[in-house]
Amino acid sequence: MSERERQLARGEWRVPVAGQETSAVFEPPSDGSDDGTVFVLAHGAGGNMNDRGVVQTANVLRARGLGVVRFNFLYREKKSGRPDPMPRLEECYRAVVARVREETQPRSLIIGGRSMGGRAASMLAAAGFKCDGLLLLAYPLHPPGKPDQLRDAHLAAIKVPVICFNGTRDPFCTPSLMEEVLKRVTTDWEMHWVEGADHGFHVLKSSGKTDAQVVDEIGNASQDWIRRVARN
Repeated sequence: MSERERQLARGEWRVPVAGQETSAVFEPPSDGSDDGTVFVLAHGAGGNMNDRGVVQTANVLRARGLGVVRFNFLYREKKSGRPDPMPRLEECYRAVVARVREETQPRSLIIGGRSMGGRAASMLAAAGFKCDGLLLLAYPLHPPGKPDQLRDAHLAAIKVPVICFNGTRDPFCTPSLMEEVLKRVTTDWEMHWVEGADHGFHVLKSSGKTDAQVVDEIGNASQDWIRRVARN
C-alpha cells in the first residue's frame, strides 16, 4: 500500500479537545478518484455525525471525488441536546481539522456543514482560519420567526470562496434577507437556492422533485464549485 493509499484508508479517530475527546470519521472518495480535496462536514444543532442528512450529504460528495470527515461536537459526543457555546464549537472544529491535516495531508481543505455546524465554520473562516473554501448547508441566518435577529455580522469578513445552499421554504433563512446581506459580502459567494426545500432540504411532492434529487442537485453544484476553488 502506497503512502497516499494509506492516508486515504477509512479512519475512525478519537480527537482530543481541551481535555476531552470526540469522535470523527474520515471516508475517502467512493468514485475511485482523488485530487486531494477533503471536506470537514459539521452537523447541525439537533443532529450528530451519523444522522441521516449528514451521512447522505457525505455520500453524495464522496461519489463526486471528495474525501469527507464527519465528527461530533463535544456536547453531542456526551449525548447532550444542548449545544456548546460558539467558542467551544470552534475549538472542537479546530481540533478536528488539525487531526485531518495530520492524517490526510489534504491538497485542498474545505470546511463547513449543516446549519449550526456551518455557522461555526463560517465564524472560523471570518477569523482567518486557514482553508480553501467554505461549503454551507442550510445556513441559519436568523431564528425561525425572528428575522430581526440576523446572524450576519461576521460574514463580510470572510475572504475564502463560499458556496451556500438554502431552501426557499427554510424558516431559518428568508431569501430576501439573505440577498440583502450578500450585498455587503465581498468574497466570491455563490448562493444556491433550492426551490421548495425546507431547513432539512425536504421538498413537497407538489414540487415535482424528490429529496434524493435535491441531494444530487447539491452534490452536482458542489462538485462544479470545488473544481473551481480547489488547488491544482
